[in-house]
Amino acid sequence: MARRTQKRPARRSRSPKRVPGTPPGTLVSDPEAAPPVIRVIAYGPDDVLEQQVEDLESVPALLGRWPVVWLNVDGLGHAGTMARLGELFHLHGLALEDVLHVRQRPKVDQYGEQLFVVTRMVSLGQTLETEQISLFLGDGFVLTFQERPGDCLDPVRQRIRKGLGRIRTRGCDYLLYSLLDAVIDNFFPILEQLGERLEALEDRVIESPDAAAVARIHQIKRDMLALRRAIWPQRDAINWLLREPLPAITDDTRLYLRDCYDHVSQIIDMVETCRELASGLVEMHMSSVSNRMNEVMKVLTIIATIFIPLSFLAGLYGMNFSPEKSPLNMPELHWYWGYPFALTVMGIVALGMLGFFWRRGWLGPSRLPEKDRRARGGPAGPAEA
Repeated sequence: MARRTQKRPARRSRSPKRVPGTPPGTLVSDPEAAPPVIRVIAYGPDDVLEQQVEDLESVPALLGRWPVVWLNVDGLGHAGTMARLGELFHLHGLALEDVLHVRQRPKVDQYGEQLFVVTRMVSLGQTLETEQISLFLGDGFVLTFQERPGDCLDPVRQRIRKGLGRIRTRGCDYLLYSLLDAVIDNFFPILEQLGERLEALEDRVIESPDAAAVARIHQIKRDMLALRRAIWPQRDAINWLLREPLPAITDDTRLYLRDCYDHVSQIIDMVETCRELASGLVEMHMSSVSNRMNEVMKVLTIIATIFIPLSFLAGLYGMNFSPEKSPLNMPELHWYWGYPFALTVMGIVALGMLGFFWRRGWLGPSRLPEKDRRARGGPAGPAEA
């Protein structure tokens, strides 16, 4: 039976409000959470059973008939269903309480012969969304609880349905490893998409920095922080599974969990690298804005500098000193070519200053001094050609 593959609605995780003094293990569901939809995949080396569960009382009968039973619950909106599952599979009340309070850090807890694992699944739309997945490993069964329908576990389901790999010949601990591996590997395409967004923002910041680019950069930084919070505790959880002598985990499965640990370490390195790139983009944006402002101020300064001597000349010849009173009082006022002469002097001054600015490298793109250009093997500029 094909599983629904529609896109999960983006919604931030919420936890039901805790009432101070409530006894440990009290189950309180979020009234806005999705109602639970339960599906079971029971399999062995030769056959697979996959169906939706309508009656919880029929689930225990599957445990004795199939080597591995995987019960998946999508939606945590009914505390009574959670309590009944806890009774059927003998789940500890504290673990069930953590299932409903979906802001847990990734961790591993041991309750008798059962293991309780919390991990976080990520998805990327306009912003990054994280979702808690709670897993129980017991004798002959694996239970998974998700906040809402839709996940990254379909590759595991396909391997079970088609008998690919060794999953149908292994036990429940190998199924637990496969689910954790799928959740961890889902971080890689998310990081690749965020990396592509950072590259696009880098080009945008260099070409045309604006306020919208800064907002996008800060959003990616928040996404990276959420990724960091989701993956860092996961390394400690996987390390705990590798280090502790747990009877529920075989030595053969520990070898595969070691590969999970390596993937988590790679993801942490990628997250830290992307965070540094995002921080560098903020500094690059500030530098680009400052450079553009400097270019604007340079142009305005050059224009003002050119007009200062021109204003001096215009002001000088605008003084009302009559040459009739004294031969020293601006005799040029009576010259036939006096006006063209004044304009020519002003033009020569302006062109001379522009030529001086050009030779100094103050116009156009900035250039290295001659000795630095020659040291780097670059061509000579107009001033040295």
